[in-house]
Amino acid sequence: MYELHRLGWNSFQQLCQTICREVLGQTVEAFLDSNDAGKDGAFSGTWTPAQGEFYSGRFVIQCKFTADARHNLKPSDIRDEIGKVRKLVAAGQCDIYVLMTNAGVSGVQTTKVKSLLHQAGVQHVLIFGSTWIGQQISERKSLRIHVPRLYGLGDLSQILDERAYAQARAVLDSMREDLAKVVITASYGKAVEAINEHGFVMLIGEPAAGKTTIASMLAMAAADRWGSSVLKLNEPAKVEERWNPEEPSQFFWVDDAFGIMQYESSLAHSWNSILPQVRTMLRRGAKIVMTSRDYIYKRARRDLKESAFPLFNESQVVIDVHDLSIQEKQQILYNHLKLGSQSPAFKTEIKAHLPAVAAHPRFVPEIARRLADPTFTKRLYVTEHHLGQFVQKREQLLQEVLDGLDSDSMAALALIYMKKDRLETPISLQEAEEDALRRLGSSLGGCITALESLNGSLVLHQQADGESAWRFKHPTIGDAFAAALARSPDLLGIFLLGSSTENLIEQVTCGNVGIEKAVMVPKALYPKMIARLSEFTASEKYKSPYLSIWGAKWSLHSFLTRRCSKEFLTLYLQTNPDLIDKVCCPGLLLSASSEVALAIRLHAFGLLPEENRKLFVQVVSTYAINGEDVYALESKDIRSMFTEPEFKALVARVRAELLPKLGMVREGQQDGYRSDEPADEYMEHLLESFKTLKDKFGDDAEAVRIIEREIDLATGWISDNEREWPDRAPRSLGTTETIARPHCSRSIFEDVDV
Repeated sequence: MYELHRLGWNSFQQLCQTICREVLGQTVEAFLDSNDAGKDGAFSGTWTPAQGEFYSGRFVIQCKFTADARHNLKPSDIRDEIGKVRKLVAAGQCDIYVLMTNAGVSGVQTTKVKSLLHQAGVQHVLIFGSTWIGQQISERKSLRIHVPRLYGLGDLSQILDERAYAQARAVLDSMREDLAKVVITASYGKAVEAINEHGFVMLIGEPAAGKTTIASMLAMAAADRWGSSVLKLNEPAKVEERWNPEEPSQFFWVDDAFGIMQYESSLAHSWNSILPQVRTMLRRGAKIVMTSRDYIYKRARRDLKESAFPLFNESQVVIDVHDLSIQEKQQILYNHLKLGSQSPAFKTEIKAHLPAVAAHPRFVPEIARRLADPTFTKRLYVTEHHLGQFVQKREQLLQEVLDGLDSDSMAALALIYMKKDRLETPISLQEAEEDALRRLGSSLGGCITALESLNGSLVLHQQADGESAWRFKHPTIGDAFAAALARSPDLLGIFLLGSSTENLIEQVTCGNVGIEKAVMVPKALYPKMIARLSEFTASEKYKSPYLSIWGAKWSLHSFLTRRCSKEFLTLYLQTNPDLIDKVCCPGLLLSASSEVALAIRLHAFGLLPEENRKLFVQVVSTYAINGEDVYALESKDIRSMFTEPEFKALVARVRAELLPKLGMVREGQQDGYRSDEPADEYMEHLLESFKTLKDKFGDDAEAVRIIEREIDLATGWISDNEREWPDRAPRSLGTTETIARPHCSRSIFEDVDV
C-alpha cells in the first residue's frame, strides 16, 4: 500500500526509529553511522510483540533499504553484516537482532536469513518486511502523524475514515504530491502545540518559507486523527457560512488569510466582523489554521482587533527559514529531487553539488521545488558557480523563466493574475478579459492548452471550497508576473483594461504608497484608472443588490485611502467632487467605516475643506454623546480631525450627558436581543464601548464607579442568557518531535538518483 521505496535510506531509518518508539514502545539510543559495528540503532529492555511472545536483553536494530519496489530480501543482502554481528555477540551487545526492511519477505528466504544470523550467535532474530511495516502504518494514526510523508506515499482512501475522506477528498487529493515531500521541522512541532492548546494556529513567514506545507500536514493529521472534514476556504465569510455547530470535527484551512501577494484590507475587516463567531467555533471544537506572509500580516495587524482575539498573538508560529537545520534543508532538497520530474542523468550530475546548495544562506524550500522541475533548469549549467547563482538570484532567474515563455503561456499566467490567483474552471471570461487575451496574442483555447502543459510546474489545478480552479504553483510565480507587469507598460495597459475593477484595485497602487509587491500605475495611466473606477458600482462578492452596492463603495473607499497618492487623489476629486460630502457623514461602527478612513486620509493630505471637517467632527461627536458609538474617544486617527478645544468639549459632554444615562443605553441594547444569537457576541460592542469609557475617565472615581456597575450588569445579563453547550472532550494531535541524528559520514544524497 505504501511506496516505501521512494523514501530514501535516510528517511527509512527515521521511519524505523519512529516505529520502535510508537509500536515497540522503545526509545532507540541513536541511529549510528552505517559503518559503525553493524547496527543502525540499539536499545535494552523487554518487548512483548504478541501474547505468548517475550524478548528481553540487548536489542540491535539493522535497517535494510532498497529503492527497488520489487526487491525481496535475500541472504546475500546481509552477508556483509555477519562478521559485524559476531563481534557484537562476543561483546555481549546483541541478544536479539531486529532486521527492518522495506523489501518483500518470503518464508523460505526468511528462514535462510535467520539461519545465518543464528550461526553468528544471535539468540533471537526478528525480521519485519514491507508488509509488516505497512500494516503498522495503516493501524496506527500516531505513527502516520509523526511521519506525515507517509500520507503522500499511500492510498488516502484506505488510510482515512471513510466519511472524513469523502468530505475532504478534493483537498486531500490535491495535497498528496506535496505531502510525499514534507519534512518534520521545529515549526511544525510548534504548530501542533498551538492546535492542541488553542484549536487555532496562525502561520507567518516570508514567501516560500513552507507555511502551506505545514498547514497541509495539520489538515491531513486532523482528518486522520479525528476524522475531521477539511475545508480549505479563501474568505472569512465562507468560514462563517460553512461552519456547522453540530459538527465538532471541522478543520478550516485558510491560506493567505489577508491577501495572497499583497495585503487586502477588506479581508482583515471581514475577519474582524466574524471574530466573535470564530471564538464560538473554537469553543465548540472546530480547528482553524491560517497562513500569511510576514509583510502582509504586519500590515494587517493595524486593522485587526487583536484585543478581541488574543489568539492572533498567543497562537502565532513564525516560520523562519533561517532556523532550518542543515539536516532539514538537505532532507527537503532530497525529497523534492527524489520525487521530482528530473531525469536520472540530471540527478547524477547534480548530486555532488547538493550539500553546497542546501548550505547556501539563501536556500529556501522553494529552491528545492525548482531544482526538481526541468521547467526551471533548462538553461542551468550544473557547476558550483551557476548553482550558487541559481539560489542567490532566485527572484531574477524566475523572471527569466517567465520571459522565455510563449505567448499562450504568458497569457495563461496573466489570466490567473487578473483573477487574483483563482481562475475557476470551467473557464468563463468577460468581454474585457477576452479582449485582453487577444492583445496578448492568445485566445481562450490557447490558454487552456498552455495551462495543461504548465500544470505541475508554474500552475496547479486545485480543488477548494467545492470548486476547482487554476492557481499559481507557488505565490512567488505571481510575484514574478507582477514584476513583469511593472517592466512592461504595454503589458500593464492590457492588464488595466482586462482585469475586473474589483480585482484590479486590490493589486495596483496609483503612486508609490509603500505597499510591497503591488503593481504601481504610472501617472500616464491615471486617467484610464479613474475611468475604470467610475465603472465600479456593484461588487460581485455579494448576491444581495444592497450588499453588492455597499461592497463596491467599501472597496473603492479602501482603495482611495490605502493605495493612492495625494497626486492621484487630487485628480480623482476633480472628476468626483461629491465624494467629499459623502465621507463626512459616516454611519455607525466607525472602527470599520470606509468613509472615516478616507476622510482622515483626505484631511492628512490637505484635501478636505474646513466646513467638511467640521461636519465630520459634529457627526462622530453626536454618536459618542448619545452612546451609539464612542470610537472617536479612542481612535488617534479620528482625534487628528479635531482641534484641541473641539476634543476637550467632546470629552466634557460625554462625561456630563452620556455617563448619567449609561444604564438606559445598556437596557436598550438588551431589549433588542434575539435568543438565536450568542449573548456574549451580541453584547461585545457595548462592552468594548464601556472599556473605552473606563480608559478615558480612569482618573475620575465617580465615572469609573458608574461604568464598572454597568459592566457588571451587562456581564450578569450575558450569564443569564448564555446557552448551554455540551462539553467537548479536548482533542490533541499528540506531541511531535524531530528525529535527532548524530553526525554521519554517509551522504543523504547517496541514492537520490537511484
